[in-house]
Amino acid sequence: MAASHFQIPLQTHFFQLSLNKHNPCFLKPRHLTITSALPNLQGRKLRVAVIGGGPAGSSAAEALALGGIETFLFERSPSTAKPCGGAIPLCMVDEFSIPLNLIDRHVTKMKIISPSNLAVDFGSKSLRAHESIPMLRREVLDSFLRTRAHSAGAQLIHSLVTHLEIPSSPFSPYIIHHTINNSRKTLAVDLIIGADGANSKVAKFIKAGNYTCAIAFQERITLPDEKMEYYQNLAEMYVGDDVSPDFYAWVFPKCDHVAVGTGTVCAKQDIKLYQRGIKERVRNKINGGKVIKVEAHPIPEHPRPIRVRGGVALVGDAAGYVTKCSGEGIYFAAKSGRMCGEAIVRASDGGEMMISEDDLKREYLREWDKKYVNTFRFLDLLQRVFYGSNVAREALVEVCGNEYVQRMTFDSYLYKKLAKGDRWEDLKMVLGTIGSLMRCNIVGRDMEALKL
Repeated sequence: MAASHFQIPLQTHFFQLSLNKHNPCFLKPRHLTITSALPNLQGRKLRVAVIGGGPAGSSAAEALALGGIETFLFERSPSTAKPCGGAIPLCMVDEFSIPLNLIDRHVTKMKIISPSNLAVDFGSKSLRAHESIPMLRREVLDSFLRTRAHSAGAQLIHSLVTHLEIPSSPFSPYIIHHTINNSRKTLAVDLIIGADGANSKVAKFIKAGNYTCAIAFQERITLPDEKMEYYQNLAEMYVGDDVSPDFYAWVFPKCDHVAVGTGTVCAKQDIKLYQRGIKERVRNKINGGKVIKVEAHPIPEHPRPIRVRGGVALVGDAAGYVTKCSGEGIYFAAKSGRMCGEAIVRASDGGEMMISEDDLKREYLREWDKKYVNTFRFLDLLQRVFYGSNVAREALVEVCGNEYVQRMTFDSYLYKKLAKGDRWEDLKMVLGTIGSLMRCNIVGRDMEALKL
């Protein structure tokens, strides 16, 4: 039967009392629910479409295909890539089996530069001998992950999705309208994973709600050899009103060039002004360079109000999984995609059963929030405290000079686990942060007085 015409037979509804099957009967059950019976799939596997072939979509598709689900991965433009600094945490290399040859640079030194151009070395002493921050290009990573998902059994469809038909009755399929070489096609599936970025069409079709977006602007610049040598294993972050009113600017090394960029939420219309600001700050370091590519892209600032509705789940940027303060999104995109894919495999018993919205919320959404919601809230707080004014940014750079702060930061970032600190050192860190804010506030007032 043609894929675009398959239909799931409707079943008679009845209710049953069910316990989470993963809990032994002698334990207090986590979930006690009353659910309607779902239909059998009658000799076929569960069919899932993943829309978007970045780290989130490809990781979801791979997990689904490996778990026995009939999987379709839609990607509109395989040759393009989202503008991105390209840093990933060290743990992602092993967790997602990223080949080392995909990594352009192993950054072992970072500099954080304040509005007054005070520079603090971040990592030269606090990183362990085997540790680094891997830097890669998104077009290289994305292509690798898509190819791996295809090798796992996902059907890769190079196509533009134009419309989704939401089922009008229980257990009817979702119909995906898409175009291939100007030819209109349709595909019927049981579930959809939306991994199509900050401007997600899938999110709009299911009325998932709006969220605030930042804009990232980046130029890739080739440098003379002697200047490129300076960035061999060094990344730089700049803060200040001249480069962003609420974020940071960066210079990140790539294979044969550097990425110079910035981002903002509250002043998106002025993004080119801030890009000129960061290029002015690093003028002496990039003189003689040649711009080879200019990129801009929206970045979500918080999770969407709705991330699961019916048989549709959102992951990655489409769900809003980019952290405040650091702007990190690659790892959380890939992780959310994999978690969602594995959740569907579990709930459907390897693709043998239909699953419901409640299954998606229980197996995917609750597990995600339990694991990461506090991380997102903490980084949101840090951004509010340190990115709101030049005074606070000076304090941030001063705090980052503390080796204990650096070690805790790297332990949390590189391994995506809550770092286990020393209580006395933690107390000193809090008191030192308060002291830095107070000192920098005094310095800030003095500098403003001099301007007057």
